[in-house]
Amino acid sequence: MVNQQQTNHSTQLESLTEALAAARNMQQDWLNYGLNFVHIYVEDVEGDWLETWGDDEISNPLFDAIKDFLVSDDDVAIKLRRYVGGTSLFDLAVDLEECLRISRDNDKISAVKDVLANDININIDDLELLDLANNFVDKLL
Repeated sequence: MVNQQQTNHSTQLESLTEALAAARNMQQDWLNYGLNFVHIYVEDVEGDWLETWGDDEISNPLFDAIKDFLVSDDDVAIKLRRYVGGTSLFDLAVDLEECLRISRDNDKISAVKDVLANDININIDDLELLDLANNFVDKLL
């Protein structure tokens, strides 16, 4: 047990020593090269990475479709908005998108029903809730 603790301390000390040496080297490069030392440590520092920041974010067509649907004039969307009341439509869309990624249709409808049951602010019977979940899934898929 004592040998293992000494080995752990030795390993930690070695990694700390390496990190300290790397920091000293970086500091020395800064002193030697000024701000140009960044070129040593950063790839493509002169590139257009700042201008293209966020362009590589992948859009999620299913999530976008759910958001568009929830704010639409569709009867099912209007019912959903009326029933969920104070719940954020964005948060609801996030939860519903996870449900629609489920492979089996019955499981999708059940998951949507569960999400709606957690977010609905008024009393609604299970049959009507299941019908609403089923209509939502039919509209989106």
